[in-house]
Amino acid sequence: MNSPTGAELPRGARVVQDWLAEHGYELDVVELPDSTRTAADAAEAIGCEIGQIVKSLVFRAQPTGRPVLILASGANRVDESLIRSQLGEKISKPDAAFVREATGFTIGGIPPVGHTADLATLIDQDLMQYSEIWAAAGTPFAVFRLSPELLVEMTGGPVVRIA
Repeated sequence: MNSPTGAELPRGARVVQDWLAEHGYELDVVELPDSTRTAADAAEAIGCEIGQIVKSLVFRAQPTGRPVLILASGANRVDESLIRSQLGEKISKPDAAFVREATGFTIGGIPPVGHTADLATLIDQDLMQYSEIWAAAGTPFAVFRLSPELLVEMTGGPVVRIA
């Protein structure tokens, strides 16, 4: 798979594209000329509503230390007390090294799939209102389009209120 410019996808985006293909999803990772590092950047680069952007946020559960992936609508901020009620543990923001170790990706391009470890995953119910959403694909410039239903299928995460 190439980016729209015809260049080969970078390593992180290739990992995501390969994961999608290996799991039978006919979705294309695309590289955009503008950064998708933040939800606002991504929405502007794609030309969609900020709520259609899937923010992949990694937290550390306490006291277990396990990584937790929250797939949030770009329009929302995570309410940590709601997450605590879902998980039975409080969450904290980890450092970049923890995120990289848990996912295999750097902050700003974390996809919802293709991680190096199994992550407890929660999906923002507000994503379900859209027919299409956009998720990061391994780099700050790579994304892929999918439906909310496919996001649930791919990740196995429950749909919950996060904001």
